[in-house]
Amino acid sequence: MWKSFAIAAAVSLAVVHAQGAELKVFVGGAMAETVSKIGAEFARTSGHKMEFVSDTTGALINKLKAGEKADVIVVTEAAIDGLQKEGALADGSRTTLVRALVGVGVKAGGNAAPDLSSVDAFKRSLLAAKSVSYVDPKAGGTSGTYFEGLLARMGIAEQMKPKIVYRTQGAGVADAVATGAAELGITFIAELSPNKGVKIAGPLPNEIQLPTNYLAGVPKVSANQDAAHAFIQAMTAPGGQAVFRGAGLQPLPAR
Repeated sequence: MWKSFAIAAAVSLAVVHAQGAELKVFVGGAMAETVSKIGAEFARTSGHKMEFVSDTTGALINKLKAGEKADVIVVTEAAIDGLQKEGALADGSRTTLVRALVGVGVKAGGNAAPDLSSVDAFKRSLLAAKSVSYVDPKAGGTSGTYFEGLLARMGIAEQMKPKIVYRTQGAGVADAVATGAAELGITFIAELSPNKGVKIAGPLPNEIQLPTNYLAGVPKVSANQDAAHAFIQAMTAPGGQAVFRGAGLQPLPAR
């Protein structure tokens, strides 16, 4: 009986291997479009199946802490640092991917682009705008948390309050601009650029820019460690880096 059971188990494992693993990928909003594109090609060539869960970095970390399982997580460096300190990442899986910049979007063919030549010029553009959309800090978004703090540091938080159009993710910010719900959209350029209804006015001035590194890692709870590592390698390969560059992200040396 035990011999028959062992044979059946071996056959079952062989079938699973032949069909490929089913990888669940948690990916921060700024990386969602590019990681899913790389994932589609990876699935085609590897035979693995991919499921993508896109949300703010804060929300994804909360999902992991609540017990939800993932095979790969792509979030900000600070979040990966936290997971590593907590011992939640598989050894050797932490991998640097890209640097993302925060930019400003306006409706394509519509509103004039704001002046981004200096901090003061941008401040004047914000005060002149009828509405501004960014990710609600309560949703755990990196860019939204930063920008709301920036408004306070610029001394215009109270003046801007009536103009704010909150969204829960960067893609929602892009939609708000494209549909005319907001005159300006502030989020990562990689979240604005996929929306054809949005024109990228440019990045924030260097003095107030938020260069944000995004990293990948494999949670220890993953049951598909080998396939997860292979997908991370695909993101750091030349083909993956080309996809990142095409979205305005800056590939960084994997480390």
